[in-house]
Formats: sequence, C-alpha cells, structure tokens
Amino acid sequence: MSFTTSTSTSPAEMTSVAVAVNGHPGGKGGKDSLRAVKWAVENLMSKAHHFVLIHVVPTITSIPSPSGPPIPIKELDANVVTMYLHEMKVKFEDIFVPYKKLCKTREMETLVLEGENPAAVLVRYISDSKITYLVLGSWTSNFMTRTIKGPGIPSTVLKDAPGTCTIYVVSRDNLITNSVNALSTSGRSSKIWLFSQNKHGSFRIKKLPSGHYSSSVESKDFDMIGASSMTAYNDPHSQSLPHGSSHNYSLVVQQGNYQTAEAGVADAHKLNQFTYISSQNVEQYFCEHGMQAEAERVRTELRNTVAMYNQACENLVHAQAKIHLISSDCLEESKRVNAALKREETFRKIAAEEKEKHLEAVKEIEIARNLLTKEGYERELAELNYLRESVEKQKIAHALFLSDKRYKRYTREEIKMATGNFSVNNLIGEGAYGKVYTCKLDHIPVAIKVLRPGADKKHEFLKEVEVLSKLRHPHMVLLLGACPEDGCLVYEFMEKGNLEDHIFRRSGRPPLPWFIRFRIAFEIACGLAFLHNSKPDPIIHCDLKPGNILLDKNFVSKIGDVGLAKLISDVVPDNITEYGDSIIAGTLFYMDPEYQRTGTIRPKSDVYAFGIITLQLLTGCRPKGLILRVEDALENGSIYEVLDKSVTDWPLPEAEELARIALQCSSLRCRDRPDLDQEVLPVLKKLVDFSDSHTEVQRFNIDAPAHYYCPILQEVMVDPYIAPDGFTYEHKAIKLWLEKHNVSPVTKLRLQQKMIHPNHTLRSAIQEWTSRVQHPQVPALKNT
Repeated sequence: MSFTTSTSTSPAEMTSVAVAVNGHPGGKGGKDSLRAVKWAVENLMSKAHHFVLIHVVPTITSIPSPSGPPIPIKELDANVVTMYLHEMKVKFEDIFVPYKKLCKTREMETLVLEGENPAAVLVRYISDSKITYLVLGSWTSNFMTRTIKGPGIPSTVLKDAPGTCTIYVVSRDNLITNSVNALSTSGRSSKIWLFSQNKHGSFRIKKLPSGHYSSSVESKDFDMIGASSMTAYNDPHSQSLPHGSSHNYSLVVQQGNYQTAEAGVADAHKLNQFTYISSQNVEQYFCEHGMQAEAERVRTELRNTVAMYNQACENLVHAQAKIHLISSDCLEESKRVNAALKREETFRKIAAEEKEKHLEAVKEIEIARNLLTKEGYERELAELNYLRESVEKQKIAHALFLSDKRYKRYTREEIKMATGNFSVNNLIGEGAYGKVYTCKLDHIPVAIKVLRPGADKKHEFLKEVEVLSKLRHPHMVLLLGACPEDGCLVYEFMEKGNLEDHIFRRSGRPPLPWFIRFRIAFEIACGLAFLHNSKPDPIIHCDLKPGNILLDKNFVSKIGDVGLAKLISDVVPDNITEYGDSIIAGTLFYMDPEYQRTGTIRPKSDVYAFGIITLQLLTGCRPKGLILRVEDALENGSIYEVLDKSVTDWPLPEAEELARIALQCSSLRCRDRPDLDQEVLPVLKKLVDFSDSHTEVQRFNIDAPAHYYCPILQEVMVDPYIAPDGFTYEHKAIKLWLEKHNVSPVTKLRLQQKMIHPNHTLRSAIQEWTSRVQHPQVPALKNT
C-alpha cells in the first residue's frame, strides 16, 4: 500500500530520480536526508524527467483505540479504514515539507511506501518502477553499532540493487555509488570502490568488501593524482584500469570539495587515462615516509617538552621563595586578625544578649497592649451582640406570635396563676431542659414545659416554637400556646403518661394488650414518616425513646419533645454518655451507632431508635443487649421465649414478623436499615389490619380529647375553624357568634378582625377518632 501526491507516470526511457528520506510529521527532517535531497537537487534534478521523494513506513495492520489495545483492520468497517488511511496520508505528507523547500520551484512527487524492511521495499520499488538514480542519506557508524544493528539500509540497497539503477549514498564527508561508469563503461562487480579527495586535490581509492562500504578491512589503497600529474608519476609495477573492465567501482568525494555526480559520470572516460600505483608499492612508500615524519615529529615534541620542563623548574624555585616570604607575613597577620576576631565575637555576644533582652521587653509590652485592646474590643462586641440579639429575639417573638394564629400567647401572670406559681403539687416531670407542670388553661387540661433559665434558652425556645409551628399530625403532641417571656410551652395533656411507664408497668399500670402494642408501633412509624417528609427540610427527632412517646386516655400514641433537638448546640460535652432527657446526643441505648461514631445525623437515626422501641414493645425488657437476645431467639425458632410474659395470647407468626422488621430497623449501619415509607409502614399496616380482624371487639366509652370540643357548643366539632383569637370552634357556632359580637368567646378580649380559617389537621384527627369510636379496636381499660 502506498500514498502518492501525483498520478502522472514517466515513460521507461525517461530519467527517473528517487530520494529516500526519513523523519517525523511536523519535524525539521533528518540531517542525512536533508544532505541527500540537497545533493540530488544540485546534481541530478536538472536532467531528471521524473523526481520523487520516498518515505517508508511500517505496514498499517491495525488502528489504535483510545480505550484499549489497537483494533485489527480486518475487524473494522471499510469506510473507517479508508478514513483512517486518508488521515495517515495527510499526516505522512508533513514529513516531506522540509525537503520540498530545498527543491524550490521544481515539480516533484512524494511517495509513501509500506513495509517492515525498508531496504527490501526500496529495492523492490526501484526494480518495478525502473528508477534510474536512487539517492540515500548515510551516517558514520562504528564497529559496535554495525555489530549490534547489522547491515544498514544503504549497504543492503547497494548490495541488492538491480544493475539498471545507479545508487548514490551521500554522507557528511563521502559519496558512495555503485555506478559502473565511474571507472569503466561496461561490466559489473560485487566489489565497491571508494574515492575520496583530500585537501591537496588528490584522491584516495579503497576497494571495499561487498556490503560493507564503510569498512576499511582488507582494503587496497591507492593515490590518484590530478590528470596533469598522473603521467609524471608512474611506477613500472603500477596497474592501470583498462577501459571496459569487468569490475564495478564506487566514487566517494568529500562533501565540500567533490564535483557533481553528473560531471563525474560525464567525465568518467577521463578516469581511464589515470595510471595507478600498485598496492604493495603504495603501502611501502607510505610506511617509510610515514615513519620518518613520525620520528621527526616525536623528536620535535621531546625538545619542546624538555625546554618547558626546565622553565617550569625555574619558575617553581622562584615561586617557593615567594611563598615562604608571604607565609611569614601571613602568619603574623593571622595572629592579629584572630585576636581582633575574638574581641569582635565577645562584643557581638554582649550586644546580642542586650538586644534579646530589649526585644523580650518590647514583646511583653506589645502583648500586654494587645490583650488590653482585645479585651476592650471583645467587651464592646459582646455588649453590641447582646443588644442586637435581644432586639432580634424580641422582633422574632413579636412577629411569630402576632402573625401565627395557630397559637395563643399567654402572659406570665396567666401561667403562674394556672400552675399555682409553679407549685410542686402540679409538677409531673423534670428533664435536662426544664420542668413539666399540669394545670388547666381556658378550662382545658394542659401540660406546661418551662425551660430552665439561661442566656441561650430564649433562642432555644424560639427555635422550638418555630419547629412546632410546622407540625400538625394526629400522632404528634399538639402545641396549644406559649409564653415567650418565661420560655413556657403549652401542650395538650396526655392522660395515660408515657410509653415507658406502661412497658415496665410502673405505678401499678396493667400490661398493654398485644394489639395495642402493634397499633402503637404503627402510630409511631406514621409520626416519624411525617417528620422525615417535612418540607423544605426533614425534621429529625434525635431523641426518640419510650419516655417521649405519650398516650392519651384512649391509648393513642403521640410523639413528644419534637423540635428539641433543633434547640441545642451541636457540640456535646465530653462527660455526657447517657441521659434520660432529650439532648442532641440522645439516650445511649437508643442512639444511632453510626451517629455516635461519625457525628453525622440522618433521618434513619430515628429509625434505629424506632427499632429498639418496637423490640421493647414485644419483650417488655430494657434495651441493653436486647438486639442479641431477639436475634438468638429468631435463629433458634424460640421467639416465644423473649416475648413479654404478661401477655399470654401473642400471635406468634405476626410477633415474629414484627420482631424481624424491628431488627432490620436497628441495624448498625444506616444503609442496612429499611425505608420507613416503602418497607416498614406496609408491614406494620398489615399487622394492624390483622389485629383489627382477629381481636374480639368490645365497645367501650371513650371520651374525646378536650381540644376536639367546641368551646361554644361543648360538643365534638365536625367542621372546625380557627378564629382570630387562636382557638378552634365549630364553623356554624363561631360564624353566628362573630355576627353578633366583636370579642373572643373564650378570652373576652376585643378582636382586631373577624376572618376565620378551616383547621384541616384537626378535622382529620376528629374524623379518625370518630371512626375508631364507631369501630372500636381495643377493649376498655381502667384509667390509671
């Protein structure tokens, strides 16, 4: 396969000149190839009818792939191969650019040949194309390179070229040719003759072994003098080269002094007039004269060396005398200098000590000045921050309670009066962040949480109100109002207390039936799903545990202390390992292990706590070591051994299914825990449906939560609406009231406006409660 830039062909009788070049695309061209092209342009191009530059490249058998090994051409589409060959053609054309510049305006062709053996490719090409002259570049090699690499391209071409083609190998100093016209007009030989012209105008002729044109081993040396002097020097033993000799010779001349090859070929018949000295006489002549010249040169060098040695000895004596004199002076001077250096070193040490003391004093003064300035600045900054935060908190509190009609704002006096001035008799709980009192506000039983006093508690209080303002769900404890002055939060009162007291049957509480436990697990999961799906950002409880699961008088579970995790600092004291109250670190046995290890909180951190709570609902045990006990029971097929013995009618298949989903939720790694919406809730819903269909239904009287009643009608509301005073009323009742009055039915305070809004959340809760009453799922339990 080859690429050419011209489709024209030359007749066989025309003179064709080919120059083999090397190089790389975009390069400046090889020095040897540049020399060969220049020589061919100067000596052969003027008489050539067809001039071509040749470059040989390896055969293209594959196409490189950017993502792996090269792809063989046979495996590719023909269009792809054609496109790649075209790109390579364009790329190879760049090789000829430096050589084209040497040809100036003359026309030429460029040809790219493929083959693994460049010499064989060139021989085949000149044979097939009937090339008249082939010019190659050469280089100077030594024995080592010839031994390692073997015969070069020029030597192989000289040896294998057809007799119809004249080969010229151009090097820096010589020109080699296999032309039979160099010394004779007919006949060829396997020997190659080398001619080199020296600076005196004479030629040196060497007969080289075939295939080793650069070697001088076993060569016969001759001196060929100019034509005018050749006849004067004639040895009876010399041997002339007759016209028409059967030997083939090569002519080589130095690069800067040789005549053009065309002139040499034109004047080749003159070479037959030269008379040559025989090899033996030439060797004897040069041996004798060379030895005499060498001996004379050695004698001259020896005389010069002796004279230089004597002069050097004399100079050495004078130099030693000067050195002795100077050394004495230097010794005295060095003593004086050393004494001066010692004094200077002493003074320098004293000065350094004094300077160090001065710098330390200056540094201490600067530190004291900086500390004083910093303390003053920090004090002013703290005062400004305190004033700014106070103003911002007041603005937030006023904006929050004035704009949000879902809460009622209570005064400090109202809270004190309702709690009996925070009487101990009304205290029902105490945690890390405050105390909880029970009382009645507006004739409704409520629970009031009072945050502990502190500089940052006001900010925490406002953040909790902000979080709770977004929460309205049947299984979340409802926030009824707040008192921003004292940091009090008013919640609905949960008559049955927390789930932890029922699991461990404190204060004589009866055990919860299995179907209530199934329903509590489902309700907790529903509440968590609501928190995690809050928009725009999910809300994470961070401290879910049985103590924060509250039960109303109908055993409906609701999640409490929501938003508390958003109120505390991210930095947990090092000495906090386990608390019974809500802090961001959580309670140890309900805390996500991955959160403990990495400090990263995720929604699935609550799923872990939910799994532990569900296992406690099944077993009635403490959380420590509970996961291993349940896992062993499931593996041994003895789930009944770990179930709460106070319940005797456990449905074992369903209890085992609930235990397995609880173990999945309490996996050590977050990614191993199931999705709450997609995996956990469907299983819990199926278990609740099972408990509904397999439990003997007993109707019992259930009192509705207090906030389900209309303050005007004192009946359970059907269509609740929020009035401007923040309370919820039956739609018809509040509508009639506002038509006749401009004050609140509860507070008796004047209303600024009379717009009312539907309370969809409360309506959904009332509807669910009504459905449960009409189709009760739990038997009557004594109030405790």
